[in-house]
Amino acid sequence: MLNKYARAFFTRVLTPFAAFLLRRGVSPDAVTLIGTAGVVAGALVFFPRGEFFWGTIVITLFVFSDLVDGNMARQAGISSRWGAFLDSTLDRVADGAIFGGFALWYAGTGDDNVLCAVAIFCLASGQVVSYTKARGESIGLPVAVNGLIERAERLVISLVAAGVSGLHAFGVPGVDVLLPIALWVVAVGSAVTLGQRVVTVRREAAEADAAPATGGSGAGT
Repeated sequence: MLNKYARAFFTRVLTPFAAFLLRRGVSPDAVTLIGTAGVVAGALVFFPRGEFFWGTIVITLFVFSDLVDGNMARQAGISSRWGAFLDSTLDRVADGAIFGGFALWYAGTGDDNVLCAVAIFCLASGQVVSYTKARGESIGLPVAVNGLIERAERLVISLVAAGVSGLHAFGVPGVDVLLPIALWVVAVGSAVTLGQRVVTVRREAAEADAAPATGGSGAGT
């Protein structure tokens, strides 16, 4: 849901900036690479040290590259399969870095093995949720379901909670509990979403497999 409406809004907002970068000779692929590098650096430099506020600020600044690069490609009329592949692949890298950063914090100074495991589950389940849709589409199925928590929801829930939790370092009391709550929400939501997509693919595959047999039977009557 967030992916549908937020992407449309921010695409309109970021269109002038995308046009500015094109006039300066910047390529969409360069924006994709720089954006991913910024997200990975923000996640793996700040999060393992518990600096959630500043890590979230850095990540947020770079995460919008995911909208800017596609906008640039459309404006320049150079949208390509390679660009779509690169963007999707590096999205997985960025997501892995974010939840990996959380896991490193809880495995180290955060000293909470349960939350470390939850963060790792969020990392793995997010990758599998994306894979199920891509794999289903690759075998010719529509995978006509989004699910409870897509990538946009995972990022918004996790990063907002991390940023607000980071205010604990500035003396704001009680906010540090938000990140653990968010990780549990993302973990459960991702598991539900995975189930929704697997069930959908199973149903669509059964319908697709049965279609030729049904057609053949009809032709013989």
